[in-house]
Amino acid sequence: MKIGFIGSGAVAQTLAAGFLKKGHRVMLGTRDTSKLSGWLAGAGENASTGSFADAATFGDVVFLSVNQNSITSAIDLAGKDNLVGKAVVDLTNPIDFSKGVPPGFTVTFGNSLGEALQRSLPESKVVKAFNSMGANIMTDPMFDGVAGTHFIAGNDEPAKAVVRKLAEEFGWEVLDAGDISQAFFLEALASLWVNYSIKSGQREQAFKLLTR
Repeated sequence: MKIGFIGSGAVAQTLAAGFLKKGHRVMLGTRDTSKLSGWLAGAGENASTGSFADAATFGDVVFLSVNQNSITSAIDLAGKDNLVGKAVVDLTNPIDFSKGVPPGFTVTFGNSLGEALQRSLPESKVVKAFNSMGANIMTDPMFDGVAGTHFIAGNDEPAKAVVRKLAEEFGWEVLDAGDISQAFFLEALASLWVNYSIKSGQREQAFKLLTR
């Protein structure tokens, strides 16, 4: 599968490396490709870099991995037409560190980043995923043989099935939380993850849903 990334920070690079190991083709989209020359040199023949528009065009699935304040400009640079009909995986979180810790939570119910993104991309299939865990366990979710739980949300069932499969390749237990309105709760879950990580000093942690 061809996977494009709008964004090229630590999270995008971690996921890109994981997908490359699984045999996928990956393009990291960035505002400045020169800063990725080192990454590209060691990433292998299935890796490439380009502009946001290049990555949006390239990907069968496109991951949005930018700061919440850069979402609108990133989508404008990527080009909405390049995302029509595609699964757009939203990694963004409404977490604000501008006033220190604990960070603020910047959205209200019904106005999550995931919902706003779907409204701005009505012809795309937004899936909220890979947002409620730290980058260092995104591609390594096993804890003494037990898989962490990865919640996803979105309106399009086939798009969610594709994202589910990608997450399961890393070993995640994937649970469908429902339509894109549930993105609010996934973003709140990410806030809990971040706040507890700050409190505990621990990043090697994941949520696990137990049922009986």
